[in-house]
Amino acid sequence: MNYRLVALVFGEISLIMGALMCVPMFMALGYGESHTLAAYGIAIAICVVIGGIGLALRPPKDKRDFRPTSGFAMCGVMWIVISLIGALPYCISGYIPNYIDALFETISGFTTTGASILAEVEIMPKSLLFWRSLTQWLGGMGVLVFAIAILPSNDKMSTALARAETPGPQFGKLVSKLRFTSRILYAIYIVMTLLLVVILCICKMPVFDSFCHAFSTASTGGFSVKNASIGAYNSVSIEVVITIFMILFSINFNVYFMIIIGHFIKAIRNEELICMFIIFFVALTAVTIDLCVRHTYDSVGEALRYSSFNIASVMSTTGFGTADFTGWSTLSQVILVGVMCIGGMAGSTAGGMKVSRLMIVTKSSFLSLKKNLSPRSVYTLKIDGKPLSENTISSVQTFFLLYVIIIVVSTLLISIETHSMSGNMFETNLTAVISCFNNIGPGLGAVGPAGNFGGYSLFAKLVLCCDMLLGRLEILPILLMVAPRSWKRV
Repeated sequence: MNYRLVALVFGEISLIMGALMCVPMFMALGYGESHTLAAYGIAIAICVVIGGIGLALRPPKDKRDFRPTSGFAMCGVMWIVISLIGALPYCISGYIPNYIDALFETISGFTTTGASILAEVEIMPKSLLFWRSLTQWLGGMGVLVFAIAILPSNDKMSTALARAETPGPQFGKLVSKLRFTSRILYAIYIVMTLLLVVILCICKMPVFDSFCHAFSTASTGGFSVKNASIGAYNSVSIEVVITIFMILFSINFNVYFMIIIGHFIKAIRNEELICMFIIFFVALTAVTIDLCVRHTYDSVGEALRYSSFNIASVMSTTGFGTADFTGWSTLSQVILVGVMCIGGMAGSTAGGMKVSRLMIVTKSSFLSLKKNLSPRSVYTLKIDGKPLSENTISSVQTFFLLYVIIIVVSTLLISIETHSMSGNMFETNLTAVISCFNNIGPGLGAVGPAGNFGGYSLFAKLVLCCDMLLGRLEILPILLMVAPRSWKRV
């Protein structure tokens, strides 16, 4: 194992984390939050020490390559490290004194899950609320992708790390150099985030709230600075704006790049994009009709208002809430859980299994049926007119198998210990796992939009933390991280 290379990557990431913590530290200074100011100071000092050690041990430039497998394993370790560091301000400040709770909140932030152990968000200092939202914004596009964009590095090493962190069944560069690809993606991400901040301010949301909610929307994370989430503002204009942007951030950023370079028609003909909108509008129509038929709300307009926001919220895996959908009918809840699992497009900030994987599994199933009916015929699975390799199809099928196994095992594990939450615990535990694994935030039952994850035992919270990491990194990096063979030759 090239320990010096691992130390270098650790050091660089730690220094970036320390630099980012300076932003909420200065906010704590401005707001006179002495407890959090000291907490950030200690956390930053730890980052600097780790960073200094890493840089001191850095290997020569000609010895900074490693296999893709090792890149996946290192990516898993890096995400755990940044989560361990990111939890320090919560714990040291005393606002989340239990370190496991602080770690849960931090992993939920970086993985853009939005699940929280906090019952009263509004009592938190503003600097911690900002850090909470900032962790989501960084995790949305990827912490390692951010590091690649700002640090000079070997392109082969960068590709190995970015491939592990980028969601979706396939990985590709927009331009020849990965560093420039990362910069293009982050430029689009930043511009869209700032545009949302401006629009929210125009809609009369306070500036601080606008930044925090823009960070959470852009990352499809869902942390809010209000106990009642977006519903606290009771503003149709704010809900419409956030609904639109939740959908926009669920779209593959390659689509925006294609539009920027003038390939508009090709961009909007993207097969996965069309499929995502079909799923969204079918779900929206079904839930709106169901709410109207059952007279859940007083008018069609009101039913459309709440269904459109909450379907966009769960399908984009943002997790904002304007209504407690645990009170909706079973049919509507089943549809919501269905779109939770599907998620957005590959290459977006959305979680879930991704629309592209659903398309590949569906098409491959139909092709298998056709081959059984006509054994001599030759069929090729295509997406956007391009044939997919057998390796890609096989990896997607393997992902689905692991996806189901992890949900079943995790549900069993968190059901071992009893805890203080009441109600239908099977519904609560199953949707808690689905929510964390798909990086959504709210589930059903006690972990619905009006609830939180604070009632779970420490063991259950650690299991859910693993689910969040497995979901955000799409399983493989975490599995390879614990495989000894991945570390034999970095």
